[in-house]
Amino acid sequence: MASLIFTAFYLWNRSGGRTIPKDRRLWFHASVIGILGTAFPMWAFISSLQYLSSGVTSALITIAPAFTLTLAHFLLPEERMTRNKSLGVAFAFGGGLLIALRGESGLADGRQADAIGYILVSIAIIIGGCRTIYAQRFMRTLDTFDVASVRVLTTTVVILPISIWMVGIDLHTVDGWGYFALVYSTITGTFLGLFGEFNLIKRFGATAAAMTAYVIPVVASLGGVLLLGEQITSWIAVGMAFILLGITLTTSR
Repeated sequence: MASLIFTAFYLWNRSGGRTIPKDRRLWFHASVIGILGTAFPMWAFISSLQYLSSGVTSALITIAPAFTLTLAHFLLPEERMTRNKSLGVAFAFGGGLLIALRGESGLADGRQADAIGYILVSIAIIIGGCRTIYAQRFMRTLDTFDVASVRVLTTTVVILPISIWMVGIDLHTVDGWGYFALVYSTITGTFLGLFGEFNLIKRFGATAAAMTAYVIPVVASLGGVLLLGEQITSWIAVGMAFILLGITLTTSR
């Protein structure tokens, strides 16, 4: 659906000079980002929600900027690690590790987390961090809209057959809320989200773009408690506090 929206924009703005990209370099880099940096992290992130609550999953995802900071220190000369950033990374990783070692799931039924959930989140974090560094290093001169459109298209080409093979398509099981979630994630999470993410990387760098992930646990944790009956235990709260402390240190001057 997001690919169709991008296509419609190209057709609508054809008279204004916006045409489907033909640059082979753009197609190559955007396809790498789409396949390795979007399709697989998206699959891992969504799959982890079968084993962890939205609050715990999103809290662990906030470790991603700390991982990105560490990678950037070694791979991007302009984004070296400072003392505060190093300490912040340590606290952020420590908070995530605390939640994982306690086996917290945050699920409404109170059951312990499955290790598979933590593994899937770790996959999403590692690949997502590499994606940000790759975009910063090789794609800063490319057009933001074109990159986002090719990225969504290649992600679709990879994910669609896998979904049909592993899950199938049965629209009879989807209710009204399901369709609302589909449209919302299409417009906000995919179309605007991927476009905005690459624009942030291009304009402000890998570190600044990674920091936006810290908004996620606040929204997801509150939404999980209010709408899904999920739990925020004392250990989850302590782990989140460590992560928030890490955020403060990595963003302070």
